This record gives sequence, C-alpha cells and structure tokens, in this order.
Amino acid sequence: MDLKHLRAAVAVADHLHFGRAAAALGIAQPPLSQAVKALETELGVTLFHRDTRNVDLTEAGAAFVADAREVLSKVDAAVRRARAAGRGEEGSLAIGMVGSSVLHPLPLIIREFRARYPAVTLSFSVLPTMLQVEQLRTAELDVGLLRPPLPGPADDLELVPVSREPLVAVVPDDHRLARRRRVHVRSLAGEPFVLFPRHLGPGLYDEITALCRRGGFTPRVAQEAVQMPTIVGLVAAGCGVGIVPGSSAAQPRPEVAFLSLSPVVRLVDLAIALPVKGRSAVAANFTALARDLTRVR
Repeated sequence: MDLKHLRAAVAVADHLHFGRAAAALGIAQPPLSQAVKALETELGVTLFHRDTRNVDLTEAGAAFVADAREVLSKVDAAVRRARAAGRGEEGSLAIGMVGSSVLHPLPLIIREFRARYPAVTLSFSVLPTMLQVEQLRTAELDVGLLRPPLPGPADDLELVPVSREPLVAVVPDDHRLARRRRVHVRSLAGEPFVLFPRHLGPGLYDEITALCRRGGFTPRVAQEAVQMPTIVGLVAAGCGVGIVPGSSAAQPRPEVAFLSLSPVVRLVDLAIALPVKGRSAVAANFTALARDLTRVR
C-alpha cells in the first residue's frame, strides 16, 4: 500500500471535495481520483460516497482514515527524527574527560551544547587520557577531552585543542612555600610528589618530569593518583606536593596553595579527541561547537 494513497484518502476526508484535496496536495484531480480508486480496489471497500456535488465518508472510510492519519503521523515523525539524527540534532553522545577538564572548559561547552541540542542525551566518564584513547577506538566513547601528545601512531584520531594552560605547583597550606606566589621548580627538589602513573597520561607526565629535570632533579613519587582532583586532595592531606595544570586551581581549596612556576615551560594542551572515520554527526557538532567557543590558538 503506497503512502501516497493514504495521503490522498486523508486529504479527501479533510476537504470532502476532490478538487480542493488535489490542490492541497499539489497534484491534479485525475491522479487523486485514481489513487483513491486504487486504494478502494485494494481494500475491497468503498471509502467515499460521491456524486457530482457531494463527497462523504462511508463507515469503512471513516475507520480507515482514522488509522491512516495515525500511520502518516508516525511516518512523518520518523522522517523528522531521521533527518534530525542525520544533522546531529538527536541521539546520544558518550564523553570521556580528564578530571582537570571538569572545571574548565567543559562546563562552558556543555551548557551551550545542551541549549543548542536539547534532544541529545549526554553521558560522562572521568578517565585518564590513555583509557579514553582505548575507548574511543572501541567506540565506547564518542569524544574525549584528554591531554596530548599521544604516544605512538594516532592517525585514527583527530585532536582539536580547546584549552592551553601553564603548569602550577600545589603544596599543603602549611608548607614552607605556601605563602609565595611564584617558586622556581628547583624549590621542590627532595619533596615527596603525588603524581599519576605515566602510562595513563604520558604526554602530561613527560611535561611535568621534563620541568623537574630542568630544575635539576627527578621527582620522587611518594603517592600515585589517577585524576587531578585526587592529586590535589592528597596534597591537601599532606601526602606530598604536586605539579598540575593551571585549571586545577580554578576551584580554590583552603587546605592547599597553588603557586606559579618558573622556568615557564610550553603551555599544556587539553584537546577533544574523536575518531577520524565513523564519527557521528552529534560528535562532529560537539567538536565544532567546542572549537568555536574556545578558539585556542
């Protein structure tokens, strides 16, 4: 049964006039009459009583048109949803994120994305960089906010920088350096460090250890933690000192002090990662919006 036949029957039922129904559908009257006749032949019932002046629904016609309206409504809704999904306006998005992105710039991006695409369902996982890379490759995540550079070949992922920030030291509030605004990195030599395992974020790990080597020492790791908020929390608990991205200081804590560092190293990046191939329209929209909002240069 052709959907055009259903639309023809509904149009005639709406107007009770073949000429006006044809005009509403944007077709000539003869094809409309032929469509209704073909439908009646297929059904084996008369849908309309008609003469030279009047058109009326039969009992069978009223029953059929009621169901046809429901069918056409569902078809039209399916078309709208398919087109919206194709434009990335509906669907779901699984987002991975390193802990330091939760304060900046993720809230800005998420607020604007939800305002523009309210029909997209978002889910979040706080994961270190390399676990995000694994899950992007297995399609468990659609996009990730992570810390480049990535070790080894990563041609299958596109990286779009969305934030660039310095590294800062974090020390307990009663530490000998806590009242300073800026310290040389060599001031941290000999201190116990709270640091994440290298295999979870090799790019950022190498930046931190390279900075320490420029200060003449290799950090002595006393405690490992996976996420930046956990590292800051352990520093607050007196487990050691840390070096973290500056965004970790966006939410001050009275138990710690964040200190600018010298010498200044190159700024560390936070980037959105997404697959080069097979990405969803929703993921592409999210990335384009984040790029526009942050405009990292």
